[in-house]
Amino acid sequence: MNNVREKEGDAMMRYGKEVIETELAAVRNLTDKVDEAFARACRCVLDCNGRVVVIGMGKSGHIGNKIAATLASTGTPAFFVHPSEASHGDLGMITTQDVVLAISNSGETDEITALLPVIERLQIPLIAFSGNPNSSLARAARVNIDVGVNQEVCPLDLAPTASTTAALIMGDALAIALLEIRGFSVEDFALSHPGGTLGRRLLLRVKDIMHTGNEIPCVNGDALLSNTLLEMTRKGLGTTAITDDDKRVLGVFTDGDLRRALDAGMDVHHTRIADVMTTGGKTIAADALAVEALSLMETHKINALLVVEQDNILIGALNMHDLLRARVV
Repeated sequence: MNNVREKEGDAMMRYGKEVIETELAAVRNLTDKVDEAFARACRCVLDCNGRVVVIGMGKSGHIGNKIAATLASTGTPAFFVHPSEASHGDLGMITTQDVVLAISNSGETDEITALLPVIERLQIPLIAFSGNPNSSLARAARVNIDVGVNQEVCPLDLAPTASTTAALIMGDALAIALLEIRGFSVEDFALSHPGGTLGRRLLLRVKDIMHTGNEIPCVNGDALLSNTLLEMTRKGLGTTAITDDDKRVLGVFTDGDLRRALDAGMDVHHTRIADVMTTGGKTIAADALAVEALSLMETHKINALLVVEQDNILIGALNMHDLLRARVV
Protein backbone atom coordinates (compact mmCIF):
# COMPACT_ATOMS: atom_id res chain seq x y z
CA MET A 1 0.00 0.00 0.00
CA ASN A 2 2.80 2.39 0.90
CA ASN A 3 4.52 1.72 -2.42
CA VAL A 4 1.31 2.50 -4.27
CA ARG A 5 0.88 5.79 -2.38
CA GLU A 6 4.51 6.72 -3.04
CA LYS A 7 4.07 6.07 -6.76
CA GLU A 8 0.90 8.15 -6.77
CA GLY A 9 2.75 10.95 -4.99
CA ASP A 10 5.58 10.82 -7.53
CA ALA A 11 3.05 10.95 -10.36
CA MET A 12 1.27 13.93 -8.81
CA MET A 13 4.51 15.85 -8.50
CA ARG A 14 5.48 14.97 -12.07
CA TYR A 15 2.14 16.17 -13.43
CA GLY A 16 2.40 19.38 -11.42
CA LYS A 17 5.89 20.11 -12.75
CA GLU A 18 4.82 19.37 -16.33
CA VAL A 19 1.97 21.88 -16.00
CA ILE A 20 4.29 24.58 -14.71
CA GLU A 21 6.88 23.93 -17.43
CA THR A 22 4.21 24.09 -20.14
CA GLU A 23 2.82 27.34 -18.81
CA LEU A 24 6.31 28.81 -18.45
CA ALA A 25 6.94 28.02 -22.12
CA ALA A 26 3.68 29.77 -23.05
CA VAL A 27 4.70 32.85 -21.10
CA ARG A 28 8.21 32.89 -22.58
CA ASN A 29 6.71 32.82 -26.08
CA LEU A 30 4.74 35.97 -25.29
CA THR A 31 7.88 38.09 -25.40
CA ASP A 32 8.02 37.93 -29.20
CA LYS A 33 4.34 38.91 -29.35
CA VAL A 34 4.93 42.25 -27.64
CA ASP A 35 5.34 43.97 -30.99
CA GLU A 36 3.97 46.91 -32.98
CA ALA A 37 0.43 45.71 -32.34
CA PHE A 38 1.10 45.94 -28.60
CA ALA A 39 2.40 49.50 -29.01
CA ARG A 40 -0.67 50.45 -31.07
CA ALA A 41 -2.93 49.03 -28.37
CA CYS A 42 -1.15 51.14 -25.76
CA ARG A 43 -1.55 54.25 -27.92
CA CYS A 44 -5.20 53.45 -28.45
CA VAL A 45 -5.78 53.38 -24.69
CA LEU A 46 -3.71 56.53 -24.08
CA ASP A 47 -5.78 58.39 -26.68
CA CYS A 48 -9.01 57.23 -25.03
CA ASN A 49 -11.03 59.93 -23.27
CA GLY A 50 -13.24 57.39 -21.52
CA ARG A 51 -12.56 54.01 -19.98
CA VAL A 52 -11.33 50.62 -21.05
CA VAL A 53 -14.30 48.23 -21.12
CA VAL A 54 -13.07 44.64 -20.80
CA ILE A 55 -15.26 41.77 -21.99
CA GLY A 56 -14.70 38.04 -21.93
CA MET A 57 -16.75 34.86 -21.55
CA GLY A 58 -16.16 31.93 -19.22
CA LYS A 59 -12.57 31.57 -18.05
CA SER A 60 -11.60 34.51 -20.27
CA GLY A 61 -14.19 36.52 -18.37
CA HIS A 62 -12.45 35.78 -15.07
CA ILE A 63 -9.16 36.87 -16.63
CA GLY A 64 -10.86 39.98 -18.02
CA ASN A 65 -12.15 40.90 -14.58
CA LYS A 66 -8.61 40.73 -13.22
CA ILE A 67 -7.18 42.76 -16.10
CA ALA A 68 -9.83 45.45 -15.64
CA ALA A 69 -9.02 45.64 -11.93
CA THR A 70 -5.28 45.88 -12.63
CA LEU A 71 -5.79 48.63 -15.21
CA ALA A 72 -8.03 50.61 -12.85
CA SER A 73 -5.57 50.39 -9.96
CA THR A 74 -2.61 51.49 -12.08
CA GLY A 75 -3.99 54.67 -13.58
CA THR A 76 -6.14 53.46 -16.48
CA PRO A 77 -9.88 53.75 -15.74
CA ALA A 78 -11.44 50.38 -16.61
CA PHE A 79 -14.29 48.04 -15.74
CA PHE A 80 -15.53 44.61 -16.78
CA VAL A 81 -18.80 43.92 -18.61
CA HIS A 82 -20.12 40.38 -19.03
CA PRO A 83 -20.85 39.91 -22.76
CA SER A 84 -24.13 38.07 -22.11
CA GLU A 85 -25.35 40.91 -19.92
CA ALA A 86 -24.13 43.40 -22.53
CA SER A 87 -26.56 41.90 -25.03
CA HIS A 88 -29.38 42.46 -22.58
CA GLY A 89 -28.89 46.08 -21.64
CA ASP A 90 -25.43 46.48 -20.17
CA LEU A 91 -24.13 47.63 -23.54
CA GLY A 92 -25.55 50.97 -22.50
CA MET A 93 -22.64 51.24 -20.05
CA ILE A 94 -20.26 51.65 -22.99
CA THR A 95 -19.89 55.11 -24.53
CA THR A 96 -18.28 56.33 -27.74
CA GLN A 97 -15.45 57.73 -25.62
CA ASP A 98 -14.43 54.26 -24.44
CA VAL A 99 -12.17 51.51 -25.73
CA VAL A 100 -13.27 47.87 -25.68
CA LEU A 101 -10.78 45.12 -24.84
CA ALA A 102 -12.25 41.74 -25.83
CA ILE A 103 -10.64 38.46 -24.74
CA SER A 104 -11.31 35.20 -26.57
CA ASN A 105 -8.73 32.53 -27.32
CA SER A 106 -10.71 31.18 -30.27
CA GLY A 107 -11.88 34.61 -31.37
CA GLU A 108 -15.25 33.04 -32.18
CA THR A 109 -17.04 33.18 -28.83
CA ASP A 110 -20.72 33.66 -29.75
CA GLU A 111 -21.51 36.11 -26.97
CA ILE A 112 -18.63 38.35 -28.08
CA THR A 113 -19.06 38.10 -31.85
CA ALA A 114 -22.71 39.10 -31.36
CA LEU A 115 -21.50 42.44 -30.00
CA LEU A 116 -19.06 43.20 -32.82
CA PRO A 117 -21.60 44.86 -35.18
CA VAL A 118 -22.77 47.17 -32.40
CA ILE A 119 -19.20 48.10 -31.41
CA GLU A 120 -18.42 48.81 -35.05
CA ARG A 121 -21.57 50.88 -35.54
CA LEU A 122 -20.71 53.00 -32.49
CA GLN A 123 -17.17 53.39 -33.87
CA ILE A 124 -15.68 52.33 -30.56
CA PRO A 125 -12.01 51.28 -30.82
CA LEU A 126 -11.68 47.53 -30.28
CA ILE A 127 -8.57 45.78 -28.97
CA ALA A 128 -8.57 41.98 -29.12
CA PHE A 129 -6.62 39.40 -27.13
CA SER A 130 -7.02 36.35 -29.36
CA GLY A 131 -5.14 33.17 -30.09
CA ASN A 132 -6.44 33.07 -33.68
CA PRO A 133 -5.37 35.99 -35.92
CA ASN A 134 -7.88 34.89 -38.60
CA SER A 135 -10.86 34.81 -36.27
CA SER A 136 -13.91 37.05 -36.47
CA LEU A 137 -12.77 38.95 -33.37
CA ALA A 138 -9.23 39.50 -34.64
CA ARG A 139 -10.46 40.73 -38.04
CA ALA A 140 -12.96 43.14 -36.47
CA ALA A 141 -10.44 44.61 -34.03
CA ARG A 142 -8.54 47.81 -34.63
CA VAL A 143 -5.64 46.04 -32.92
CA ASN A 144 -5.27 42.30 -32.37
CA ILE A 145 -2.67 41.10 -29.88
CA ASP A 146 -1.73 37.47 -30.41
CA VAL A 147 -1.97 35.54 -27.11
CA GLY A 148 -2.07 32.10 -28.71
CA VAL A 149 -0.33 29.13 -27.10
CA ASN A 150 0.98 25.92 -28.61
CA GLN A 151 -1.05 23.74 -26.26
CA GLU A 152 -3.18 23.83 -23.14
CA VAL A 153 -1.81 21.96 -20.15
CA CYS A 154 -5.06 20.02 -19.94
CA PRO A 155 -4.24 16.53 -21.33
CA LEU A 156 -7.45 16.74 -23.39
CA ASP A 157 -6.27 20.14 -24.73
CA LEU A 158 -9.71 21.47 -23.85
CA ALA A 159 -9.78 23.28 -20.51
CA PRO A 160 -8.44 26.86 -20.80
CA THR A 161 -5.18 26.81 -18.84
CA ALA A 162 -2.05 28.01 -20.62
CA SER A 163 -4.18 30.27 -22.83
CA THR A 164 -5.75 32.06 -19.88
CA THR A 165 -2.33 32.44 -18.26
CA ALA A 166 -1.03 34.01 -21.47
CA ALA A 167 -3.95 36.44 -21.63
CA LEU A 168 -3.46 37.39 -17.98
CA ILE A 169 0.25 38.06 -18.47
CA MET A 170 -0.41 40.15 -21.58
CA GLY A 171 -2.97 42.14 -19.62
CA ASP A 172 -0.37 42.82 -16.94
CA ALA A 173 2.10 43.86 -19.63
CA LEU A 174 -0.42 46.29 -21.09
CA ALA A 175 -1.30 47.77 -17.69
CA ILE A 176 2.29 48.28 -16.59
CA ALA A 177 3.40 49.70 -19.95
CA LEU A 178 0.59 52.26 -19.63
CA LEU A 179 1.57 52.94 -16.02
CA GLU A 180 5.13 53.71 -17.07
CA ILE A 181 4.13 55.92 -20.00
CA ARG A 182 1.66 57.88 -17.86
CA GLY A 183 4.30 58.41 -15.16
CA PHE A 184 1.94 56.87 -12.60
CA SER A 185 3.69 57.27 -9.24
CA VAL A 186 3.70 55.44 -5.94
CA GLU A 187 1.64 58.31 -4.51
CA ASP A 188 -0.92 57.91 -7.32
CA PHE A 189 -1.16 54.21 -6.50
CA ALA A 190 -1.71 55.01 -2.83
CA LEU A 191 -4.58 57.38 -3.67
CA SER A 192 -6.40 54.56 -5.42
CA HIS A 193 -5.69 52.19 -2.51
CA PRO A 194 -6.44 54.31 0.59
CA GLY A 195 -7.66 51.30 2.55
CA GLY A 196 -4.61 49.18 1.89
CA THR A 197 -1.32 49.02 3.76
CA LEU A 198 0.50 50.97 1.05
CA GLY A 199 -2.17 53.65 1.03
CA ARG A 200 -1.91 54.13 4.77
CA ARG A 201 1.87 54.26 4.61
CA LEU A 202 1.89 56.87 1.86
CA LEU A 203 -1.10 58.99 2.83
CA LEU A 204 -1.37 58.97 6.63
CA ARG A 205 0.50 61.80 8.30
CA VAL A 206 1.63 62.37 11.85
CA LYS A 207 -0.98 65.12 12.33
CA ASP A 208 -3.73 62.57 11.55
CA ILE A 209 -2.92 60.39 14.56
CA MET A 210 -0.99 62.54 17.05
CA HIS A 211 -2.31 63.56 20.48
CA THR A 212 -2.93 67.28 20.86
CA GLY A 213 -4.00 69.83 23.48
CA ASN A 214 -4.53 68.42 26.96
CA GLU A 215 -3.67 64.92 25.73
CA ILE A 216 0.01 65.90 25.35
CA PRO A 217 2.12 64.87 28.37
CA CYS A 218 4.05 68.02 29.21
CA VAL A 219 5.68 69.73 32.21
CA ASN A 220 7.77 72.86 32.68
CA GLY A 221 11.51 72.53 33.10
CA ASP A 222 11.24 73.62 36.74
CA ALA A 223 8.86 70.79 37.62
CA LEU A 224 9.85 68.09 40.08
CA LEU A 225 10.41 64.52 39.03
CA SER A 226 7.35 63.46 41.07
CA ASN A 227 5.10 65.86 39.10
CA THR A 228 6.53 64.54 35.86
CA LEU A 229 5.73 60.95 36.85
CA LEU A 230 2.14 61.91 37.60
CA GLU A 231 1.85 63.61 34.20
CA MET A 232 3.33 60.62 32.44
CA THR A 233 0.92 58.28 34.22
CA ARG A 234 -2.13 60.42 33.46
CA LYS A 235 -1.40 60.75 29.74
CA GLY A 236 -0.27 57.13 29.23
CA LEU A 237 2.16 57.66 26.35
CA GLY A 238 5.27 56.47 28.17
CA THR A 239 6.93 59.85 27.79
CA THR A 240 6.65 63.46 28.90
CA ALA A 241 7.80 66.59 27.10
CA ILE A 242 9.81 69.13 29.06
CA THR A 243 9.24 72.68 27.80
CA ASP A 244 9.97 76.30 28.69
CA ASP A 245 7.29 78.90 29.33
CA ASP A 246 6.79 79.37 25.56
CA LYS A 247 6.24 75.63 24.95
CA ARG A 248 9.63 75.19 23.31
CA VAL A 249 10.88 71.64 23.81
CA LEU A 250 13.84 71.48 26.18
CA GLY A 251 13.93 67.71 26.44
CA VAL A 252 12.00 64.55 27.08
CA PHE A 253 11.57 62.15 29.97
CA THR A 254 10.77 58.51 29.24
CA ASP A 255 10.35 55.22 31.06
CA GLY A 256 14.03 54.56 30.39
CA ASP A 257 15.03 57.86 31.99
CA LEU A 258 12.91 56.94 35.02
CA ARG A 259 14.71 53.61 35.47
CA ARG A 260 18.07 55.34 35.25
CA ALA A 261 17.01 57.99 37.78
CA LEU A 262 15.81 55.37 40.25
CA ASP A 263 19.00 53.33 39.80
CA ALA A 264 20.96 56.47 40.64
CA GLY A 265 18.97 56.88 43.86
CA MET A 266 17.28 60.14 42.86
CA ASP A 267 14.71 61.55 45.28
CA VAL A 268 11.55 61.96 43.18
CA HIS A 269 10.18 64.63 45.53
CA HIS A 270 13.22 66.93 45.40
CA THR A 271 14.86 66.29 42.01
CA ARG A 272 14.15 68.80 39.25
CA ILE A 273 13.15 67.17 36.00
CA ALA A 274 15.61 69.35 34.09
CA ASP A 275 18.41 67.52 35.93
CA VAL A 276 17.40 64.03 34.75
CA MET A 277 15.66 64.58 31.40
CA THR A 278 17.13 63.66 28.03
CA THR A 279 18.05 67.01 26.50
CA GLY A 280 16.48 67.70 23.14
CA GLY A 281 14.97 64.32 22.41
CA LYS A 282 13.67 63.06 19.08
CA THR A 283 10.99 65.16 17.40
CA ILE A 284 9.07 65.11 14.15
CA ALA A 285 6.96 67.55 12.12
CA ALA A 286 3.18 67.22 11.96
CA ASP A 287 3.22 67.01 8.14
CA ALA A 288 5.66 64.10 8.12
CA LEU A 289 4.31 60.73 7.02
CA ALA A 290 3.35 58.39 9.82
CA VAL A 291 5.69 55.82 8.32
CA GLU A 292 8.56 58.29 8.84
CA ALA A 293 7.67 58.39 12.51
CA LEU A 294 7.79 54.59 12.57
CA SER A 295 11.20 54.60 10.90
CA LEU A 296 12.53 57.16 13.39
CA MET A 297 11.29 55.12 16.34
CA GLU A 298 12.77 51.90 14.98
CA THR A 299 16.12 53.52 14.14
CA HIS A 300 16.56 55.03 17.60
CA LYS A 301 14.82 52.20 19.48
CA ILE A 302 12.28 54.50 21.11
CA ASN A 303 8.53 54.15 21.58
CA ALA A 304 7.32 57.76 21.42
CA LEU A 305 7.95 61.03 19.61
CA LEU A 306 7.20 64.67 20.25
CA VAL A 307 5.64 66.65 17.42
CA VAL A 308 6.92 70.19 16.95
CA GLU A 309 6.42 73.11 14.61
CA GLN A 310 8.68 76.05 13.80
CA ASP A 311 11.05 77.15 16.62
CA ASN A 312 10.66 73.73 18.24
CA ILE A 313 7.23 74.57 19.66
CA LEU A 314 5.44 71.49 21.01
CA ILE A 315 2.12 70.76 19.26
CA GLY A 316 1.63 67.02 19.69
CA ALA A 317 2.89 63.59 20.70
CA LEU A 318 2.46 60.01 19.56
CA ASN A 319 3.76 56.59 20.43
CA MET A 320 4.06 53.15 18.88
CA HIS A 321 0.54 52.18 19.98
CA ASP A 322 -0.86 55.05 17.90
CA LEU A 323 0.94 53.67 14.84
CA LEU A 324 -0.36 50.19 15.58
CA ARG A 325 -3.93 51.44 15.88
CA ALA A 326 -3.54 53.25 12.56
CA ARG A 327 -2.20 49.97 11.05
CA VAL A 328 0.99 51.66 9.90
CA VAL A 329 3.03 48.92 11.57
